[in-house]
Amino acid sequence: MNNQSKAPVYYEHIHTCKQTGARLGRVHTPHGSFMTPEFMPVGTQATVKGMSPDEVAGMGANIILSNTYHLYMRPGSDIVAEAGGLHRFMNWNGAILTDSGGFQVFSLAKPKDITEDGVKFKSHIDGSKHILTPEKSIQVQNDLGADIIMAFDECTPWPATHDYAKRSLERTTRWLERCIATHANPQNQALFGIIQGGMYPDLRQQSAKEITSFDLPGFAIGGLSVGEPGELMYEMLDATVPLMPQDKPRYLMGVGSPDYLIEGAIRGIDMFDCVLPTRIGRNGTVLTKEGRMIVRDAKFARQFIPIEEDCDCYVCRNYTRAYIRHLLKAKEMFGLRLCSWHNIHFLLKLMEKVREAIANDRLMDFRNEFFERFGY
Repeated sequence: MNNQSKAPVYYEHIHTCKQTGARLGRVHTPHGSFMTPEFMPVGTQATVKGMSPDEVAGMGANIILSNTYHLYMRPGSDIVAEAGGLHRFMNWNGAILTDSGGFQVFSLAKPKDITEDGVKFKSHIDGSKHILTPEKSIQVQNDLGADIIMAFDECTPWPATHDYAKRSLERTTRWLERCIATHANPQNQALFGIIQGGMYPDLRQQSAKEITSFDLPGFAIGGLSVGEPGELMYEMLDATVPLMPQDKPRYLMGVGSPDYLIEGAIRGIDMFDCVLPTRIGRNGTVLTKEGRMIVRDAKFARQFIPIEEDCDCYVCRNYTRAYIRHLLKAKEMFGLRLCSWHNIHFLLKLMEKVREAIANDRLMDFRNEFFERFGY
């Protein structure tokens, strides 16, 4: 099968790690390519919080994620479409993935508001009432013009009963059919299906078989990293990933801590996203090879050294822990920017090292070395 002629987004396999089975590859999109496994910075409201597009691109990011729900609420997908699409609207030249909005509306909805038609919810901005359906989610994403768009799915909560998770995943499959029927721009936008099934291996496998039976350019695993223990998430990945196509991108949604990124890559995941680097950055916490560092702590007041001595990011090349702590204590927004900047760079660089380890057939060795230093 020639993926390039079949879809606007396609996966190119480069190498399989002999030590773990992890895969090194490249995903091609209408707005450039990116190496995998890769972490995608999140630009929820058409911006990576505190960062300019040039700064994010300068760190090596070639794809970011934006949020359908938030852009539907404000400014409205019609305005983004009128601006020429999300790439022009936010001045981002790389690839963009938009989620379906499902995760957000489910957090706002009550159980009785979830029906076969869609999800009724109240806006977090003004309390106005809305309903998001598979058709509406796809129409909004068509307006936004992202390279990769996500099917509208029911994100099964944790914990959930086996019966609920089964009914939920089967609804997700029916909704996927409606998404495919609505998608108006398949030649330029790749629609990914989402595998659900809660924390039940048999249901994950059922969902994987159902969702991957559709000939889509890529597939995602949803409903994980929602509060369950890490080992349970790994168990679900072990049950799911082997049933996903070898020749298409595999995306694990909402995952961004270093341990989850490495363990996901070991299990054959290609794409990850999470708000973690900017969220903890705004709280004055940074990622280092030795673990998380709370820079606002008093012990850093006179440490005139970088966050990490051997880090080549803009922050570590130019500023000290003492200065960043001062900015945080003085409530200067530049301090939050610097923490977010370092964290995004840290995760992008981590994935670069993961790819190098895969290429050299030593990803398990890299995992063990990293975990020992990070304190896992």
